[in-house]
Parts: sequence; structure tokens; C-alpha cells
Amino acid sequence: MYDEFTLPNGLRVIAERIPHFRSVSVGLWVGTGSMQETPEENGLSHFIEHMLFKGTERRSAMQIAEEMDAIGGQMNAFTSKECTCYYAKVIDEHFEKALDLLSDMLLHAAFHPEDLEKERGVILEEIAMTEDTPEDLVYELLSSAYFADHALARPILGPESVIRSVTRDQLLSFHRRHYRPDNTVLAVAGGYDLEQLKEMAARFLGDWSEPVHAPQRDAFGGCAARAETKNKDIEQVHLCFGYQGIPLGTDEAYPLSVFNNILGGGMSSRLFQKIREEMGAAYSVYTYPTSYPGCGVYAIYAGTSIEQAQAVIDEIHNQVRRFLDEGFTDKEFVQARDQLKGGYILGLESTSSRMSSIGRSKLLLGYANEIDTVVGKIESVTREEVMEIARKVLEGPYAAAAVGRKVDTLQLK
Repeated sequence: MYDEFTLPNGLRVIAERIPHFRSVSVGLWVGTGSMQETPEENGLSHFIEHMLFKGTERRSAMQIAEEMDAIGGQMNAFTSKECTCYYAKVIDEHFEKALDLLSDMLLHAAFHPEDLEKERGVILEEIAMTEDTPEDLVYELLSSAYFADHALARPILGPESVIRSVTRDQLLSFHRRHYRPDNTVLAVAGGYDLEQLKEMAARFLGDWSEPVHAPQRDAFGGCAARAETKNKDIEQVHLCFGYQGIPLGTDEAYPLSVFNNILGGGMSSRLFQKIREEMGAAYSVYTYPTSYPGCGVYAIYAGTSIEQAQAVIDEIHNQVRRFLDEGFTDKEFVQARDQLKGGYILGLESTSSRMSSIGRSKLLLGYANEIDTVVGKIESVTREEVMEIARKVLEGPYAAAAVGRKVDTLQLK
């Protein structure tokens, strides 16, 4: 059972008490990411994430770091396409300190002009680093090819032009519009006392008040089915194919995950066994589904040499056709379903992973499934459901992307 309540200002709280754990993970989840940005704002959610660590009205950046280090805790943040999360993990006796630090950063960030200029340079270096990480770059290229003019096509870090020109006033305006109690979830997992949690949530976050704004998202019109390439003088060719995925929150996620395990989700999967083990044509080849509010994408990735690239592309298409024509065996089905169940349960054996699971779900869906509910849904997946979702994914249009030498000569589609 989760402990759930809502503060009078609209901030939602969800928590899972694990009595035998001495650690507590706490996260503040804000519904802002590149998905909520206009082209002129692209990258501001991530920029603000950086700025919140640079000091508040009563703490410097050094004091924030020192206070967390002094209690042996860990603190960090990340920005995704759909949300931003600030989180900490501490032992239970320091829960109050962790929430104090995180709420101070969220509500009272100073946005000092000199720190803004420093972080501008840091983020520009981060963008340059993505250019030097072809596996990241090819997925950004795939997002552009798949989502076209939709907000999900835009990079989380933003374009260099926006980062170079954004002003402090623009950041503060964006912060006020998106950092609101009605757009935020406090998630906690581990050893805590419920009455203490209620008191601390009210004390640290109860006075927060910002005008409510209705969330705005672009409607997704379907896969753009484009192919995009980028020539770079690197040793490998990085390939990515994007098929129709499923929206966040649908029970189709369970048969899709079983299908994913069969096709490319592990070392025993078809793509790994054929392309790496039999052909010796790639070190890394895998598949992964990503779901967003209202839409999703199912991706196939491989990294190979330019000499082997076309053969790898052809074999990926061959394996897709084979799956549609022949289906899968009972052994593959049982193994993939057990793999999914085991991976899910093992992945929750830390307070951090549990906090992340319930926090993201509560923010984006309004609820979080109990662990036993999820396990039951995995166990109830049928062969027919897996084949149905495979056809839904693989028979539709798809996008493609490639990064490397001579990639414009490849037949991707």
C-alpha cells in the first residue's frame, strides 16, 4: 500500500514505506521537460535544472554540497523529455535534511547572473559532448525523423542558439510558469514515519503558491517515417530504427515488453544472437520501447562498421519480417515473460528505484500501480496479445537514422 495525500496548494505526495530499510529516497518531480517547451524555449527545463544547484537565497552552491556530504547522502537531478526530477538518498535519520535541501533549491533558487553565465558554458560543453557520443546522437536524429515537428523531436539539452541567447528573465519566467505545486509530485520510498512526512511536506512545501496553468501538449499525428543521416568521421556506423510505440499508461506495455525481450531485449534475443553471435557483425545491438503521454516509439539500435552496415540493416529488416510471418515459439514466450518479471522485481530492490517508479507514474499518470498488480499483469500476458502488439508495432510506418562515415550511401528504408 502506498501512502498518498495532497497538500492544500495542490502538491501531490506518494510514498512507499519499507520498514526494514534504513535508507530513504526522496524526489521532487516537476512536469516540465522538452515536451512542454516551444522551439524558442527548447532547453530551458534542463538549464533550470543546472541553476537550482548553484545556490538559493540562504545557501551557496558549496553549502548545498557540504550539507549533503556531511550526512553521507547522495543528491542529483535529471531532465527528460516529459519531466524534471531532483532527488536525494540518505539514511532515515537525515530524511528531514534531504527534504529541506531539495525544497529550498526548488522554491528559492537564486539564479545569480554570474552563475548563469558559468552554467551556459557548461551546457554548451554538454551539447558538444553529445555530438561526440554517436549513440546519443543517432537517437536524437531518430527523434527528429520520427516525430518531425512535434515537441518530442526537440533535444532535451536544446539547440546551441537558444542556450547562447537565453536571458535570466526568460529563465525566471519559465520557472514561474512550470514550477508550480499543482505540477509537482513529492515521492518517498524507504524507512519513514507517515505523520512526520505529512508535517515536513506541509512545513517545507505547504506555503508554495503559484497560479495554476492547464498543461499544453502538441497532439501527435503519427510517425513521420523519414530517414535522416549524419556523416561523421568515426570508426563505427550507428543505426537506429523507430517503429510505432504505445502511449504511457496502457496495459499494452506488458505484451510489448515480452515482445521486446524476444526480438532484442537481451543476450538471448533474436537480434543479438543473429547479428552479434552468428554474423559477428556488431558488438552492440538491442531494442527498447519508450512511452510518453499520448504516444511512444519502439527503437532498434545497432553499432557496426561501414563495411557491415548494409548487411546489418538487411538482417534487421529480415528479422522483423520473420517475426511477422512466423511468430515465436513457446520457449521464447515463457522465457521472455519470466525475464520481464525477474527484471522488474530485481529492479525494485532499492529505495531509489522504487521512489523513481512511483514518482514518475504519479506525476504523469496520476496513479502508481502496486508491485503485486504489475507482477499479476506480467503473468497474465498471453501469446495472442504479444503477437497482436508485434503486428501493431512492426506493420506500421517507421523512421530511420544513421551516423558515421558514408551513411548517406546506405539503404535504410
